Amino acid sequence: MGAKGKIALGVVVSVVVIGAVSANAGDDGDSGSGGKGKDSAASAERGSGTKSDTKSGTKTDAGTKKDAKAGKAEKKVAFQGDGDFQVGTDIKPGTYRTTGNTDSLCYWERAKDASGEMDSILANDNVSGTSYVTIPAGDKLFKSSGCKDWEAVGTKATGTPAALVKGDGGMHRVGVDIAPGTYRSTGNTDDLCYWERAKDASHALESILANNNVSGTAVVTVAAGDAYFKTTGCKDWKKTG
Repeated sequence: MGAKGKIALGVVVSVVVIGAVSANAGDDGDSGSGGKGKDSAASAERGSGTKSDTKSGTKTDAGTKKDAKAGKAEKKVAFQGDGDFQVGTDIKPGTYRTTGNTDSLCYWERAKDASGEMDSILANDNVSGTSYVTIPAGDKLFKSSGCKDWEAVGTKATGTPAALVKGDGGMHRVGVDIAPGTYRSTGNTDDLCYWERAKDASHALESILANNNVSGTAVVTVAAGDAYFKTTGCKDWKKTG
């Protein structure tokens, strides 16, 4: 499964539903730098002319000015989507996001050493759409294969939460990418629809608040205290309440 042929630990394939470990999700514990909110990572529009900066007397590219009203900022790549990265040397501990991945060809892995053995894996996943990953300082290696570039994400990122979620869109940050509330997905077949509410982006089993594999109609309430909502192989989700 995935580019390395390893089973994604964070994805429940033949599901036994994991019960909520806490009544409240709490803080997501993100410690990265930069902005990993949906809108905060959007590329700034660029103009063709220059504009005088009346305060400094210098000229700046009008297209690179931040549009504060629209919440737009220039996208900053933290590291590429292919390679092995030593934590603390090649990349800093923190939370990162990759977007625009298709067909689960993106594979990532948190590892406690560089042995390459199965028992060195702390967490991993095959991704369609978006994935967030928090890499603690204690990790030794982060592997990424076939993924789009990774952006750093801050703890206070803001965005315009959506009320319609793509069923194979991957991982969404609650309050930034999607709004809290009750969502409904219909027309799912063969238990291929998997959803997950999580309290952080570590992808450890203990970070899962609730999850399920669904055939037919799925209904889930994403709480305001949840940190992330993950969906793969589902029909689109529509907010109903």
